[in-house]
Amino acid sequence: MDIDWLLGLLKIILLNIVLSGDNAVVIAMACRNLKPEQQKRAIFWGTFGAVIFRVVLTFVAVYLLRIPLIEAIGGLLLLYIAVKLLSTEEEEGKETAGFTMGQAIRTIVIADVVMSLDNVVAVAAAANGDWLLIGLGLAISIPLIVWCSQLLTSLMKRFPIIVWLGAGLLGYTAGELLVRDEWVRSWLEAWMADMLFLVPIVMTAGVVAYGVVSLKRIRRSRMNH
Repeated sequence: MDIDWLLGLLKIILLNIVLSGDNAVVIAMACRNLKPEQQKRAIFWGTFGAVIFRVVLTFVAVYLLRIPLIEAIGGLLLLYIAVKLLSTEEEEGKETAGFTMGQAIRTIVIADVVMSLDNVVAVAAAANGDWLLIGLGLAISIPLIVWCSQLLTSLMKRFPIIVWLGAGLLGYTAGELLVRDEWVRSWLEAWMADMLFLVPIVMTAGVVAYGVVSLKRIRRSRMNH
């Protein structure tokens, strides 16, 4: 086992961790209102399911990225997830426990697939097609992602502002996916070639604004009752 191979493994691990930052945010937000024992199970099974799909994606991502509008669809789906994660109460103003464990697991897996589509291509390219490197890097980085998710979950309970920051981050990532889509980008460049950077910012603001409006509506509803 030479030093170049070990350096390659370290690079893959670091790349997985950096590219999975958004994923840890999704996991934490989806699980933050579950009971402690359910949180651990949801984080484990959500991450496990996400890893299975990520392995599959590693084989097919290059081909999926050739499908027209695939990244735009992913961006819109992630935008929906960001808004959904920010909503922790029913529209009628009743208190809820947030997502059920099954809903949390499903949200984690779907969001991970959406956000990992181009990430796995970057990891595979960095590994130069060495599947042992890819597998080991993924296996070693998973516990770190789970730990980060658990840490964020506890921090979100102490500092609710992190929930809003997390939702904004997902909105920004959704905007980046939209702009990266070849079809959407070519259309936007015809209208706002020098202002494409505004798309993720606008989507971030949109997610946060939706959350603020929803919160005010819920509070008014409670006051009227």
